[in-house]
Amino acid sequence: MRKKNRLLNLDAIIYQDDDWFKFSLDSVLLARFVTINLRTKRIMDLATGNAPIPMLLSYRTNAIIYGVEYQKCIFELGVDSVNDNCMDNQIKLFCDDVSLIHQKFDSDFFDVVTCNPPYFKNNNFNLNEVKAIARHEIFLDLDTVLKQAFYLLKNGGVFAMVHRTERFVEVMSKMKKYHLEPKKIQFIYPKKGQSSDLFLIEGVKNGKVGLKMLFPLIVHNEDNTYTDEIQKILNFKY
Repeated sequence: MRKKNRLLNLDAIIYQDDDWFKFSLDSVLLARFVTINLRTKRIMDLATGNAPIPMLLSYRTNAIIYGVEYQKCIFELGVDSVNDNCMDNQIKLFCDDVSLIHQKFDSDFFDVVTCNPPYFKNNNFNLNEVKAIARHEIFLDLDTVLKQAFYLLKNGGVFAMVHRTERFVEVMSKMKKYHLEPKKIQFIYPKKGQSSDLFLIEGVKNGKVGLKMLFPLIVHNEDNTYTDEIQKILNFKY
């Protein structure tokens, strides 16, 4: 069912659909994690979904933010959210296959590329088609994300992504393969004492070797409430 929700504590709304797609904490954490500075002029969000990352980033920067989403039904949720929040002068969304995005832009065009990609290799057909495409590498795999990010980024540009910890070694290896040198990592833990299930990673196109490991981020307390650190992120005035 299509719903209109408030975007965190911000003066903005976002359209979602419980049967199709809802943005998650993963996207919020990625939008706070990625390095943005005054020199950042153009940002691309690959697999943008209903555009939570572009919308959140618009509170951090005056850069023009682009997003590409393959699934039309989810893309339309993002367009309505961007338009209803009068963000369309800053955020530009495209309904297209990420593997073809190089046909729309010149190489070395973006300062920053972000992505909250499909996490799983295996296809789970117990999900509806929209959810399956969003969560599984049916139309978009890790190699395609990294290949397109390298093409789109300027030399020295920043790539940031959130992914499953079980694929950490693969992500590191493939980022190096595509000359996106890992520079910053943060592991995310559901609760204290549990294993990490997600991680945030940032790399630089043709960057020098040198990695910074940030403090672990724990999401929930024992009573399943958010930890103080997560509350700060959710309540931060972008």
